[in-house]
Amino acid sequence: MTSRRTLLSVVASSLLLAACATAPNLDPQPPIVFVHGNGDSASIWQSTVWRFESNGWPRERLHAIDLPYPLARDDDGKAQPGRTSTAEHMAYLKAEVDKVLQATGARQVVLVGNSRGGNAIRNYIYNGGGAARVSHAILGGTPNHGVWATKGFREANEFSGTGPFLTGLNAPKNAAGDEVSGPVKWLTLRSDNNDKFAQPDGLWIGAKGTPTNVTYEGPALKGATNLVLPRVDHRETSFSPAAFEATYRFITGRAPQSSTIQSETPVVLNGKITGLGLRPTDPASGNYSNNLPLPGAQLTVYATDAATGARLGNAVHSKTVGADGLWGPFTAQPGTPYEFVISAPGYATTHIYRSPFARSSQLIHMRADRPAEADKSARSSVTLTRPRGYFDATRDKMSFDGKALPGVPPSGAGVSSSKINLSQDGVRPIAAEFNGEKITGRTWPMAEGHLVVLELTY
Repeated sequence: MTSRRTLLSVVASSLLLAACATAPNLDPQPPIVFVHGNGDSASIWQSTVWRFESNGWPRERLHAIDLPYPLARDDDGKAQPGRTSTAEHMAYLKAEVDKVLQATGARQVVLVGNSRGGNAIRNYIYNGGGAARVSHAILGGTPNHGVWATKGFREANEFSGTGPFLTGLNAPKNAAGDEVSGPVKWLTLRSDNNDKFAQPDGLWIGAKGTPTNVTYEGPALKGATNLVLPRVDHRETSFSPAAFEATYRFITGRAPQSSTIQSETPVVLNGKITGLGLRPTDPASGNYSNNLPLPGAQLTVYATDAATGARLGNAVHSKTVGADGLWGPFTAQPGTPYEFVISAPGYATTHIYRSPFARSSQLIHMRADRPAEADKSARSSVTLTRPRGYFDATRDKMSFDGKALPGVPPSGAGVSSSKINLSQDGVRPIAAEFNGEKITGRTWPMAEGHLVVLELTY
């Protein structure tokens, strides 16, 4: 694929995807293992799993992994507490694939990865014995040629396009110079120009004006089916409806009946409460993300009024989580928004407001939070977060407390959260809207140790 080639649309690529998708003896609904990106968790696949389920995929054949320490090392070859090397990441994925194959009795799995998750998938297939166990590999926004590719600059990092990890993966696999080979069938999904980690300029990695030596085409792989999804951002290469449609078609050879999430009843929810740092129960061990359980955390759930965020009566669920971190199961009422309140020693009381849940899920993971030093003087601190995508002021219709989102640049999709620190006392409704999804929460006092999160689902 060259920069002069006309961008492929989802419609125009349909025949190509159908032609190269399904192996003749493939299970019609093979198990799928979803691999999250750097710093993320299994919960990020919630809406994607719902879309597969809505098209008849059995829930027990949809598995999202949860890497305990999801952040990459600064130097892949040097131990770094609380971070994983490419070798550790691959080993964890391999073990999870083995579990899924054993549980389902299947011969092969489909691997679907976002961003760094694609690095682990490629490493497993080529260096971990995965070629015989994987039928299809779908990589969304994976920086296959690096986030930067500059000789002498941080080449020990796994995201360096000139470093040993990626140059090894990208070594020609045949005389044609392909960067992939069979029997695995490969699909890459990328943005035309809106992926923050596939940019010719170093703006989003803190080096504005410095060439990265990476182009918008960085996620594409020679020899793979390479599909461009116009205007999607880095995460939407995996989590958008367009990404789902392309993924489904590539696996099955046909279009999904719908990319819309179908509602179901009852809606039974569960997930993990996680914390921060090397040891979640030790505030001195850091504030970076992990996917480890936070035993002893207390979760309380309230139904809320969609217009005001006010609680509708007493708690509808509460639990002190054990060693596994699981806070459910909880049967939610269709159409009802909820407030999830996490309390744990060493953390702020964290109030998470969510839209109504359309379907059951075991992936409703939530993280207790601590206030940043700069926010402690606020009367109330409220964060709007979009885990499955970024905010783009030129593309999206959105507001936060009736205004533009603080911290979101005038163009480009580079941030996935926005924060408002209020200087007024008192508890009041605070609402956010993003492309039709609206969440209303309440402002809780920082002085009493509270933080507020409005979390978008789509």
